[in-house]
Amino acid sequence: MKKLVYISAFSLLLFSCGEKKLNVDEVVESNDINKIREAREKVHADYEALAAQLAKIDAAIDSLDPNRSRILVKTIAVKDTTFTHFIEIQGNVDTKQNILIYPEFSGILQQLNVKAGQRVSKGQILARIDDGGVSAQVAQAQAQLDLAQTTFDRQKRLWDQKIGSEIQYLQAKTSLESQQKVVAQLQSQLNKTVVRAPFSGTIDEVMTEKGKVVSPGQELFRIVNLGDMYVSATVPETYLSQIKLGAPVEVRLNAIGKTYKGKVRQIGNYINPNNRTFGIEVALPNPENLLRPNQVAVLKIEDYKTDKALLLPENIIQQKAGGRLVVYTVDKSDKDEVKAVEQEVKTGYTSDGYVEIKSGITTGEEIITDGAKSIKDGSTVEIIK
Repeated sequence: MKKLVYISAFSLLLFSCGEKKLNVDEVVESNDINKIREAREKVHADYEALAAQLAKIDAAIDSLDPNRSRILVKTIAVKDTTFTHFIEIQGNVDTKQNILIYPEFSGILQQLNVKAGQRVSKGQILARIDDGGVSAQVAQAQAQLDLAQTTFDRQKRLWDQKIGSEIQYLQAKTSLESQQKVVAQLQSQLNKTVVRAPFSGTIDEVMTEKGKVVSPGQELFRIVNLGDMYVSATVPETYLSQIKLGAPVEVRLNAIGKTYKGKVRQIGNYINPNNRTFGIEVALPNPENLLRPNQVAVLKIEDYKTDKALLLPENIIQQKAGGRLVVYTVDKSDKDEVKAVEQEVKTGYTSDGYVEIKSGITTGEEIITDGAKSIKDGSTVEIIK
């Protein structure tokens, strides 16, 4: 309607100029600065007069328009919905089976049976170290053990028949036991010359070469098993009562663009005094074999869930003086006018831009969303469908 009035006023301006036979184009083409200035003053005076008339017309329209004081708003009806809250922290992928293998014996590496990337089984021989004559000592000690065993067996038979002295029997027994310990000790030394896989996995790295002299403390291999992966993370102590064993966890690895489902399998019992955190471990499946130790992971740990939550967008909750949190509902009791009603609310958890409302509104109420910032308690509103 206002647009029509403006068009009519503009037409009136043209008509008015036409009545006085003012041709703006001719005045401009005359290049007479005085005529142009006179024409401008006349047109401006007509414009001012029309502007005053338009102001009166607008005022009349506003006073007669039944919708003049109504604020346009949009609403949503609240209803019960499932709500889950998560604690989001950063962690690192790890595995219990990721170790460096060191030799237990000094000597020349005679055999190197594996290479990087090779799959190995638990107990498989990875390398052999020259024993430096220990095998010969084992053979000699074994021969002496066999003799001691034979002597003891004969002495025992005699002793069982009450033949010979007890001291001879005990000496034979002691000699046998002593020689058994010698053989066991030498055999233990010999066993250390063989390097075996402590568990099944993949040789990730070989740090030595055949023919090199090796010794305890020198790295030989890194072996990794990706079958038992987990994520370790540190959590602020404020969440101690909220994280439970078995709690579902969503693990996001941005580097590979994958999300996995896991569960909390361990919660630390120690609070680090330096940063007031405790450790957790989340068991993680690795079906595609894409996980690697030390990958960065983002954990979303479920710490709260309810099936009957009232949720509202976070941006429609307003904070008033004194820290009060309010939203606006609509009152439709008057069929001619819809009123905005200020409602104080108590909130719970916030997640993904939505806030859980603990009290202040009930299921089915209409909450003002768009236009809420422009209204106050008792404002007349018009709901946009």
